[in-house]
Amino acid sequence: MLRLSDVNVKFGKTPVLRDVSMTLPAGQTLAVVGESGAGKSTLIATILGLTKLDKGLITWANVPIKACRPSLVMQEPRAAFNPVLSLRRSILEPLSAKREVISETRLGQLCDRLELPLEMLDRKPREVSIGQAQRAGILRALIAGSPLILFDEPLSALDAVTQKHTAQLIADLQTELGFAALIVTHDLGYAAAFSDDIAVLREGRIEELTPTPAFVQNPQSDYGQELRAAAFALGALEYVA
Repeated sequence: MLRLSDVNVKFGKTPVLRDVSMTLPAGQTLAVVGESGAGKSTLIATILGLTKLDKGLITWANVPIKACRPSLVMQEPRAAFNPVLSLRRSILEPLSAKREVISETRLGQLCDRLELPLEMLDRKPREVSIGQAQRAGILRALIAGSPLILFDEPLSALDAVTQKHTAQLIADLQTELGFAALIVTHDLGYAAAFSDDIAVLREGRIEELTPTPAFVQNPQSDYGQELRAAAFALGALEYVA
């Protein structure tokens, strides 16, 4: 289980995360929603250990989070890879860093599951589509073998059809492989359709953390109500209400 306890982060004297506490059980999905500037990206960076805690504790299975080595799927698929290296080299870097290897058979199985031809891994990022690059990013996260994968706006760079397909693919892989997923997103429809719980982040604070069905029916916070109303107005929640 991922656990954040009273996490505080400041940039200089400016608070960015304020007393953030949340839990994410193994194998489940927590969606963190909120407006730009709410602190969502800082939250991910802090869990990854890229941003220093000013106060608080982050653990996985009751040990410091660094022992879990969480993986990340980034928002901009092509930018997530070194432009001069093949996808294969970039994807296998996490294993190389740990002096581990993956068999070509297992790599091929994962590629098949992600609908990526194995030979495509020998291309550079600019030589594949955005959707293929994002699936390659998911492949890299899976190969790392972490029980926790962080998704930073994983659908925002994709077209509508590819968004639906990728969202379902992530959910299916999670069911098969059992990793926990923390998804940062502006898309409340995506969060409502594919998460177990929704956390509403505003100005660095958790306004509420609610089981997803309850949030869709009646958010606990005023800000949550605003987000829900806006999503309904855009038609984003019609198919999950």
